[in-house]
Amino acid sequence: MAVIYEAELTPGKYDLLAGWLPSKPWAAGATELERVGAYRFDDPAGEVGIETHVVRAGTATLHIPVTYRARKPFGMDDHLIGTTEHSVLGTRYVYDGCGDHVYLTALATTVLTGGEQAPVLIKQASGLEMPRDPDVLVRGATSTEIDVPRFARVTLVEDGTSTTVQAGAVDVIVARVLPDGVDAANRPALTGTWPGQDAPVVLAVIEETA
Repeated sequence: MAVIYEAELTPGKYDLLAGWLPSKPWAAGATELERVGAYRFDDPAGEVGIETHVVRAGTATLHIPVTYRARKPFGMDDHLIGTTEHSVLGTRYVYDGCGDHVYLTALATTVLTGGEQAPVLIKQASGLEMPRDPDVLVRGATSTEIDVPRFARVTLVEDGTSTTVQAGAVDVIVARVLPDGVDAANRPALTGTWPGQDAPVVLAVIEETA
């Protein structure tokens, strides 16, 4: 269960992304972003927020997983998108999910166990919690013999359409440009749909390398 506080963020999420995206080969200098939707995974430890944005940037549709942390973890500075002030939770450090082991574990677990996006509760200022229907629906593979890997150390390789996370015995390939950033090619995949996109789109795949 992902709990989202009814709060203000300064700067906003899209402001942070707009400042970071031009450095990415798959973003084609995108700065003007339009929301398409988002989905969440759950951190079992309850420490890290995991949200993936689907945004429109000009004629491109981009897929951007991020994590939100209360503290800066050691060794992740290369993946820092920026910081924001949350009116309830205070300073939040925002990271590229592809460089965060918590996101990668949640993604791999969802893909390899046939999971779905986390249900979302909006926690209002009054303390009342209200469920929110997701606008991006995702689903993992129905059958796989690959175990969920550990992501102690990873290497990121980026191209014009995807990010490959090299993690020893497996690669996790995250589509960045939709709908054709990654081909499942009989590999365990995360697929998604959203309003206006009824046919499932491949969002990520997992591939054994050893």
